[in-house]
Amino acid sequence: MDKMEDIDAMFSDLLGEMDLLTQSIGDEMEPTIHAPLQRNYSIGFKDMNESLNELEDNDLDALMADLETKQQALFTSRTVYNDLVQSTMDQGPTPLEAPRPLQTSEPQVKADKVKLALEKLKEAKVKKLIVKVWMSDGSSKNLMVDERQTVRDVLDNLFEKTHCDSSVDWSLCETNPELQTERGFEDHEHLVEPLSAWPRDTQNQMCFVSRPQKYVIFKEPQIYYMWKKDKCLSEIKNREKELLLQENFEGHSVKVPDLEGLLYLKEDGKKAWKRRYFLLRASGIYCVPKGKSKSSSDLSCFIHFDNVNIYTTNDYRQKYKAPTDFCFILKHPRIQKESEYIKFLCCEDEHTLSLWVNSIRIAKYGSSLYKNYQTAVKRSSAVFSTFSSLAAARQTTPSTVRKVNTNGQDMFPPPPPAVNIDDQSEPQPDFLPPPPLDLLTSPA
Repeated sequence: MDKMEDIDAMFSDLLGEMDLLTQSIGDEMEPTIHAPLQRNYSIGFKDMNESLNELEDNDLDALMADLETKQQALFTSRTVYNDLVQSTMDQGPTPLEAPRPLQTSEPQVKADKVKLALEKLKEAKVKKLIVKVWMSDGSSKNLMVDERQTVRDVLDNLFEKTHCDSSVDWSLCETNPELQTERGFEDHEHLVEPLSAWPRDTQNQMCFVSRPQKYVIFKEPQIYYMWKKDKCLSEIKNREKELLLQENFEGHSVKVPDLEGLLYLKEDGKKAWKRRYFLLRASGIYCVPKGKSKSSSDLSCFIHFDNVNIYTTNDYRQKYKAPTDFCFILKHPRIQKESEYIKFLCCEDEHTLSLWVNSIRIAKYGSSLYKNYQTAVKRSSAVFSTFSSLAAARQTTPSTVRKVNTNGQDMFPPPPPAVNIDDQSEPQPDFLPPPPLDLLTSPA
């Protein structure tokens, strides 16, 4: 009996331990993260509310607008993607077609728009002018030029509009009626720059004319580099001219003609013209003071070429009482009226004027002038070759092709041969008339 009670007690104890063990295991398996999560969520929403309260109304509006924009962009992207997938499934596989590029991403589209906007902004900043160009026949043409275009570009444009012969002598010149001056723009110059120096109410004009003196120094270099020699310069052969150009223009530096001589100088603020001895150097013009020699130590600088241009003049004998009509001036391009800073010089004859004007151009522009000439020659040669080919094609007799209609008759029959009315003779009669009776009867 006692043994049975002991067994029951042990069994009860065992059941109790199992209940305790089951309770402990159940407590460990219950979720215990609800309270921490609730605490974290409450803290997060509290911080967000405080941040939103600290924002201003404008910031909130901007934030909401940005959120709406992103939501709309996301919705649009998903719609496009779904449409693309649906269209691909409907069309089926196309093994022969190349794979289509993926749709450009939004950052790439924005970058392209920014690049396009910068290009348009850069183009808008380019300075442009509408100029009127006068022709030799009195007509005119309006052109739009910008600051990137050179005189060569404008000349090519005028060649296409006027259909002229594209000779190297064609030039763009500016004329100043008040100073009675004229200057040919160099082909490498940017045209907008000198035109911007004109005043708003100017009477200046730009002309498109042929000037044989534009590149005469390269056509006849012996005139400028052999002017001191007694040899007849007109007998120089073409080979010798080419050697002169190679020697003076195709080396490391351009050689300026060793020009010197007597010129008339109009002194500042005076009407009188006095003769002075001048020498040309690469940096400028020098004069020999009275009582001094032509040595370099005694020379006095008359003017430098850095900030001045050379202009030929018209009728200065009447305007300034010059000794001759062969004058030129040196001045800054922005000086458009009479000024004390203008240098007036006068030559004895036209040949001396050409020597000084073109030699000064070489000293000022150097190799750029020679490159301009080479470009002009290439342009002229190309145009001449094109016209020659067209002329040869027109002179060739086209082959005649016989065209017939459905009936086998010529659609374009040859014209009848020309008949000369004077050569026409009366047609022969169908019968011969009988002889006269008096010829048939003999006399008795």
